Amino acid sequence: MISGIVTAILLLCFISGWVWAWSPKRKTEFEAAAQLPLDDDEEQGS
Repeated sequence: MISGIVTAILLLCFISGWVWAWSPKRKTEFEAAAQLPLDDDEEQGS
């Protein structure tokens, strides 16, 4: 019984995270984060 409840809670958490990640509101934020490794605006200190 308890394992079924835990499974249902974890499934809900997974679905919530998936909906959050694929939300149209997050698209610009994730696109900006995806470009961070490609930005060479700052010089690396050595």
